[in-house]
Amino acid sequence: MAKIIIDIATQRLRLKEGDEVVMDVAISSAKNGGGEAPGSECTPRGSHIIRAKIGADFPLNSVFIGRRPTGEIYSPELDAIQPGRDWVLSRILWLSGTEIGINRLGGVDSMRRYIYIHGTPDSEPMGIPMSHGCVRMRNDQLIELFDRVAVGTHVQINGVRC
Repeated sequence: MAKIIIDIATQRLRLKEGDEVVMDVAISSAKNGGGEAPGSECTPRGSHIIRAKIGADFPLNSVFIGRRPTGEIYSPELDAIQPGRDWVLSRILWLSGTEIGINRLGGVDSMRRYIYIHGTPDSEPMGIPMSHGCVRMRNDQLIELFDRVAVGTHVQINGVRC
């Protein structure tokens, strides 16, 4: 059974299949650190599952808004038209917390905060916290991860509070 482990302190995502680490890549989590409150722009910690996989079979760099493809393909020219936009590209793994009162239900619900693992432009640095709460990955690495995991896969996010 696959398991994803995200470490906010080291900005790494590891995919384990059984006892073997089969993927170990740099990510970019929230600039504000780890935390669960709505509006905090922090990455929620604790135990999660993949609630939904969105974007299968769409082209590399497909642009998503509200979990729906826009029909656009990201390019530097598109970025120049919309500078500062937090791009959601290629695929989305939508996370749902599993710990009631910590990252699920009430005022701390990861799913209601629309927390994803998603692709980002290649120009964005990895290994540096810069997101608005989600976990960003390189598009090719995200597609590899997407293809290796199923809905219901456990995701553990470890880190310090913001």
